[in-house]
Order: sequence, then C-alpha cells, then structure tokens
Amino acid sequence: MIHPLKITSTLSDETRYQIYEFLLQQKKSFTVQAIADQFNIHPNVARLHLTKLSEINLLSANFVKSGKGGRPGREYKASEQGIELSFPKKDDRRLIKWSMLLLNELGPVALEKAKRISYDDGKSEMNLLLKGRKGLALTDFDEKIKLLTTASSMIGYIPQIVETNKGRKITFSIYNCPFKNQFSTDNEIICTLHESFLKGQVDALFTQNDFVQVESMNHNCENCQYEIEVPN
Repeated sequence: MIHPLKITSTLSDETRYQIYEFLLQQKKSFTVQAIADQFNIHPNVARLHLTKLSEINLLSANFVKSGKGGRPGREYKASEQGIELSFPKKDDRRLIKWSMLLLNELGPVALEKAKRISYDDGKSEMNLLLKGRKGLALTDFDEKIKLLTTASSMIGYIPQIVETNKGRKITFSIYNCPFKNQFSTDNEIICTLHESFLKGQVDALFTQNDFVQVESMNHNCENCQYEIEVPN
C-alpha cells in the first residue's frame, strides 16, 4: 500500500499534476521526449516527473522498440485505475455495492427514486455555488460555463461552445469518471444516476436546455460526452 504522504507530495508539484491531467485527457502513450516537448521542459525533468507518477501507480510504463535499433524506450500512459486517499482508510466501495444490490432488488421504482435524488443533489450543489457568486447575472453565459467546469474539475469537463441558429451548443467530455471502479458490475445504474446528477447541475444554470448524452464509456467509448443546447 502506498503511503498517503507519498501520494500527496508527488501531486503537489504543479507541473507534475498538469502532466498527469494531460495524460488522462489524451488516453494514449507518450514518450519522455513527447512530454518534454509538450511542456517545454528538459527531457531529464520530464523523465523525473513521469517516474514519480509511475511510483504511485498513476501511470503505467512500457518498453517499446523504436524500430531503429538500440535499447527500447519507455512510453507512459495514465492507468485505468486511479488512487484513493482517505484518513483514516474508508471502504466506500462496499457501501456502494450494498446500495446497488438494494436498487437491483427493489427494481424500476427504486431506480426512478434514486434518479430523482441524484438530480436534486446535483441541482442543490450548483445552487450553492451560485449563492457564492452573488454578482453572477442570470444571462452571464461565460461565467456559468466556468461554474459548470469548476464544479467538476476533477472529473475533467472540457467544454466547447458552438453558435447555432437556435442558440448555443455546449459539448463537454468526462475523461476521468469518478465511478469507473464500479463499472464492471453496476455500469447501467451508475451511469444513469451520474447523468441525473449532471442534468441537475445543468438545469440549475440554464432553466431552458436540451441535455443529451452522445457518447458513454459504458458503451465502449473513450469518454462520456454530453451536448447541451441553450436557446438565445
């Protein structure tokens, strides 16, 4: 087991954390030189950051032959499984397992109630953020996008805005699902509840919107991707 202090000290370096976020988003392997070029740092510094992230299991490192002879080089990729920090150690996954078993046991009525609860929770969380921004105008679109992004920065929203004839379309992806550890057994329920939570957040910001999931990791897509149509 990796000591929590080693994890926190590793991620406390800003450049190192940015490298980890970049690899999470890209979902592919990179050489030391590619990371050095991307962040404009010396390859030896890039190697140190990548090694430190590998030591706490956030990255996997594989030797790859270049095809030009010589020793194989290493390529680094974000690990599928993240890490958990808790003081003291907690066992939330077991509690989630019990909850999923209960929802399956009680059937569709229980799932609908759980969706309402997760929706209300998402809306409540966003309303709390709105209260903290008393100067935020209801029509301040850019500020609302910042709030939506900030609310789930660790999940990794990457919003893109497109102007349409009807208004604006917001497209965002989630590259680091907080529930991926439970995907192997309860993917349908978890994905449904997470989507309800996100819908609650969006409805708190935009009273009129068309919220649609267009890609899902549950259906073998690289990311979960959503589109939100907001009328003028």
